[in-house]
Amino acid sequence: MSDYEQKLPRAIWVRLVIYVVAGHLFAAFLYLLFEAGAK
Repeated sequence: MSDYEQKLPRAIWVRLVIYVVAGHLFAAFLYLLFEAGAK
């Protein structure tokens, strides 16, 4: 695991985590939209 951390800068890991969190929040928002629209 330390080899990967040395090859990839911390900025890439931070950006990856932000993209994953933002993607899940967007998906949850769309899911709630469709659930509210179905009622």
